[in-house]
Amino acid sequence: MKIAIAGAGAMGSKFGWHLKKAGNDVILIDTWDRNIAAVRENGVVARVKNEEIAEKMPIYSPSEIDEQKENVDLLIVFTKSMQLENMLNSLKPIISKDTYVLCLLNGLGHEDVLAKFVTRDHIIMGVTMWASMMTAPGHITFANENGNVEIQCLDPKGKDETKEIVKILSDAELNACYSENVMYSIWRKACVNGVVNALCALLGANCKEFGHTKEADELTRNIVQEFADVAQYEGVNLDRSEVIQHVESLFDTPHYPSMYQDLVQNNRPTEIDYIDGAVWRKGLKHSVPTPYCAFITRLIHAKEDILKVK
Repeated sequence: MKIAIAGAGAMGSKFGWHLKKAGNDVILIDTWDRNIAAVRENGVVARVKNEEIAEKMPIYSPSEIDEQKENVDLLIVFTKSMQLENMLNSLKPIISKDTYVLCLLNGLGHEDVLAKFVTRDHIIMGVTMWASMMTAPGHITFANENGNVEIQCLDPKGKDETKEIVKILSDAELNACYSENVMYSIWRKACVNGVVNALCALLGANCKEFGHTKEADELTRNIVQEFADVAQYEGVNLDRSEVIQHVESLFDTPHYPSMYQDLVQNNRPTEIDYIDGAVWRKGLKHSVPTPYCAFITRLIHAKEDILKVK
């Protein structure tokens, strides 16, 4: 199976590293010139248990895809949410009617963008609890050892092919499974990001530092409540107690989540509009109050302005 990974940041590089190490034909696509140069020179270098292991694989910028001329069987998207549609437009030369697209992005609403490029029976939605950090161009560090991937095709007609992809991911030690209700898991992870990602970015803290504040419990409960109130209008009934427990299980992890990495470490725009901001927008649509999500979204944008993100 020929696999392309769009977005060779911390997570895209991790998946590429695992899939290539397992013997798959993998190409990476990225927009960061320094990252492209580093991967071309040394491969993706992963720090695993204090050892650096490199996996060499081709990497291209979106503008170079026209030169490829070869369709891929599976496209895994790890772009930032706001970059998804532009990236897919650039990748049209390698997307055919037979290409499956697996979306593992944080946030909500990506299936609507994917439907512009492939049919519903070729859209695979998923969620992953793996974590990774990019420490330098072409260099990543695995941030946990017990992650997983949960995926589901939006149309039952694509179920058998999706199960084959589950096997490919699991053979690459990515611990995948086929889900019968992936949208629940996507909303559940959005709750994690809506609490931990957003608040760690605002507070300049890691998960453990935030989780050990006396305000963490009340903030978590109120934000999860807003997500759950809106989710039920979107056909997803979240178990509030279970989700809160899941969020709080991360409070002993000294990990800096991706929104912190984007905003604080790298001065890049965040995906807040696809997480808390998406709940705020959907709340307005359904006349559901979401004061916490609205306030957090505004604060993140204010911090982006102060830091003059690029």
